[in-house]
Amino acid sequence: MHLLSIVGIGADGPRGLSADTQALIAQSPVIAGSAEQLRWWPGRSGRIEMGADLAAFFAQLEQALTEAPVVLVATGDPLYFGIGRLVLERFGREQVRFMPHLSSVQLACSRAKLPWQEAAVVSAHGRSLEKLGEALRPLPELVAVLTDPVNTPARIARFVLDLAPVTPYRLWVCARLGAEDEQVECLGCEQACERDFGEPNVVLLERAPARTPASLPAVGIFDDHFVTFSDKPGLMTKYEVRVLAIAYLQLERGQVCWDIGSGTGSVAIEMARLIGGGSVYAIEKTEAGCLLIEANCARLGVCNVRVRRARAPEVLAELPAPDRIFLGGGGRQLVAILEACTAGLRPGGILVASFAGLEQLVSAQAYLLKQGWSVQYTHLQIARSASLASGSRLVPLNPVFLLRSTRPL
Repeated sequence: MHLLSIVGIGADGPRGLSADTQALIAQSPVIAGSAEQLRWWPGRSGRIEMGADLAAFFAQLEQALTEAPVVLVATGDPLYFGIGRLVLERFGREQVRFMPHLSSVQLACSRAKLPWQEAAVVSAHGRSLEKLGEALRPLPELVAVLTDPVNTPARIARFVLDLAPVTPYRLWVCARLGAEDEQVECLGCEQACERDFGEPNVVLLERAPARTPASLPAVGIFDDHFVTFSDKPGLMTKYEVRVLAIAYLQLERGQVCWDIGSGTGSVAIEMARLIGGGSVYAIEKTEAGCLLIEANCARLGVCNVRVRRARAPEVLAELPAPDRIFLGGGGRQLVAILEACTAGLRPGGILVASFAGLEQLVSAQAYLLKQGWSVQYTHLQIARSASLASGSRLVPLNPVFLLRSTRPL
């Protein structure tokens, strides 16, 4: 049996191929491919056209290979969501060789000027969008989507809007890459829902950077105004929880506050903007977190947050006595942290803590009640609206417990 050469080709046809590859095709007794690919060689004898019946097509290839070498022309990189896998399964590695063209994802990222070494790639070609939902769950910086006439850019944009991710995405549509009528557009998902685009196309979903607000409210800064962790962009005290926590703290001007486990600094910044000439000490154990807090303070115009890179509770004894404390979690050191908080908080001061787990809430409540402090807590189960094709639905956030405790006078 003779050799089967699988040649990748772009929308620019043979002119995008090397001289050696063009010569290989010209000298091959048989050329195979889809009608879309074979149109570049009109009138060529020895053609095998690929239709919907792949089994019949492969049978024709197998018969032709008994007599002469064959060139199979395919789109882009045949081994990248292409026909290459099926060819290997049918003919084996020893019988084939690959001469790839640039893949559509590689071309799209090049046109959009987006590094793609860490991009998630999802094929929606002839498939559901379930895999896209899974890929978007960790909020990656870039997702490339291979489309088809059903899963169009408009449908993908609507799907993303329905998911309502914590961090918004903007959408690049790269149509007919390499062709003379190539089109590359960047637009919001809302705009893309109402548009038609040239085919074939590739969609790039790029995580949008944090918005720089023209103005800020007195309290309740939206989540997307904060710079967040690149690998965990949803890891922050969400807007609705933050607003209620600030209300529970009953802040006053000139106070000293602690934010323990500050993360992105969202709570610390909200506190700092309400206490005027007071100070907020943001305690964060990671260098990345400290840099984020400083960046968010700078972009939101807050100058009275003092960032301390340290693990609680060790650093707490070194800080000025607080009037208010916000505690985000506490982990295994929860009781030790609460001991430092109860020792440091001024009489009449308020502690508010946020917990994801019931066990942490129970431990904190038991400890504070034992100290003679008043304790109240609230269970927050919040859902945000998201658009559907007709109407809307609710997308739940993770449930949270907010505990509020006051030190006796």
